[in-house]
Amino acid sequence: MNRKSLFAAVIVFLSLGGRVSAAPNEIQIRNETQGTVIAAAPESLLARADVQRFIDAQTKKGLARGELETLFANAVNKPGIIAAMDRPSTSSPWYRFRANHVSGKRIKDGQWFQQEYASVLAAVSRQYGVPETLILAILGIETHYGTVTGSFRVADALTTLGFNYPRRAEFFQQELAEFLQLVGEEKRSPFDFQGSYAGAMGMPQFMPSSYRKWAVDWDKDGKRDIWNNVGDTAASIANYMKQHGWQTGKPMAVRVGMNITPQLQTLIDDKTELKYTAGQWRRMGVFVPMQIADADLGVLYQLEVTPGEYEYWLGLNNFYTVWQYNHSRYYVHAVRDIANALGGEL
Repeated sequence: MNRKSLFAAVIVFLSLGGRVSAAPNEIQIRNETQGTVIAAAPESLLARADVQRFIDAQTKKGLARGELETLFANAVNKPGIIAAMDRPSTSSPWYRFRANHVSGKRIKDGQWFQQEYASVLAAVSRQYGVPETLILAILGIETHYGTVTGSFRVADALTTLGFNYPRRAEFFQQELAEFLQLVGEEKRSPFDFQGSYAGAMGMPQFMPSSYRKWAVDWDKDGKRDIWNNVGDTAASIANYMKQHGWQTGKPMAVRVGMNITPQLQTLIDDKTELKYTAGQWRRMGVFVPMQIADADLGVLYQLEVTPGEYEYWLGLNNFYTVWQYNHSRYYVHAVRDIANALGGEL
């Protein structure tokens, strides 16, 4: 396969007798006497059979074994990541989730960001047919407009989760494989990329697979910079939404009325899928606003707005589009609320 070395920067550095410095418990690569010696930590991933199988699979895709071994020898296991993934999640009610994510500061900072980058946001919105307020809301809830993008090396996060987190090892190994391809495509060292403890990257928190599929070089400078470039970032989010079915000019959700029944509660608790039309919901006793056509698909969900008090909503096609970005109904509704607070009508 004719590609620039995935790890050219690292390999050249080592071949010149360089030393990769490391924090406590990190693996060090250093030159001793006449040759380069890889001094692996006791828990070296390279000694593991599952890692060797992974390396075998990646060499069949055109990656060099030596470069892959260098990656695994120099990646740092981060036990804190496992602890964070396993931290018991609290099923906070909507009113608490909203208070934490749809704050006055997030709206105020979004207004500043909107004014600061008005030209590029408007241009991206026109090209993709995705509201700039939706783009802003995603940026706001993901990384507070790029101010909190994560400080982990993506290589460390994905190797840690891919080989020390059995519950989701398959997913993170797939993302690691995508990351290796991404590194070659972007012609950078694998240790240049930083992100969240789960390996999500940049202002929009794209996983490597999403980056490869949906990231956009908006300003045509040869880079898809979702860490620092607002144009690239906004276009990448808009491209993701458009490719996942965003319908220009359509609402995300509408509030509905009903007398809750066991059947309807079961459907609310069901998986988030667009299985029923508005007409079918109406026949089941849900009062859907008349502007929603009978043929429009929607998912029924509830929000606990105060303790013991619920609102019921029908999430439409655009709701489901945003849900594919993050599989949380609360997340999607919070995005809608932020977007509308910034002037949207979603």
